[in-house]
Amino acid sequence: MAGIDVKSSGDEYFMKIALTEAAEAVRRGDVPVGALVVMEGRVLSAASNRKEKDPTAHAEILAIRKAALLLGTWNLRGAELYVTVEPCPMCAGALVLSRISRLVFGCTDPRAGACGTLYDIVRDTRLNHRCIVRSGVLETECADLMTSFFSRRRRETFHRSPEKE
Repeated sequence: MAGIDVKSSGDEYFMKIALTEAAEAVRRGDVPVGALVVMEGRVLSAASNRKEKDPTAHAEILAIRKAALLLGTWNLRGAELYVTVEPCPMCAGALVLSRISRLVFGCTDPRAGACGTLYDIVRDTRLNHRCIVRSGVLETECADLMTSFFSRRRRETFHRSPEKE
């Protein structure tokens, strides 16, 4: 197909699935982050944040765990991870340790981003593995979901405040 970037259009397709996962987190009252592991154009696993009950249950960690269980190996070389928000240091470390080949994320995280914003763990040449990174895929949609979630949460907290009673 002349003039069509197949990889780019595939990235948007998979990011839409990640956004669906993020919306599921919102329904549970959790921070809206969705992630999926894709290998050879096939979704191996998908997950959304469950960190309100477990601080390590980030969408990326859960998706990586599910993919590793499915494949029966910790080594996910050749896999791609799609996530709506730039991974934090813990998740970036998991990407390196699991040998994820490519990371695609939606919006940056100015407070905890470890894939180019505050740190760049996934491309650190001192480590034994590096990921190819593409950022900004459906960035507006991903950022809007986060912004609306936290705006709503701040309003709810303000309205429940004891000073208001």
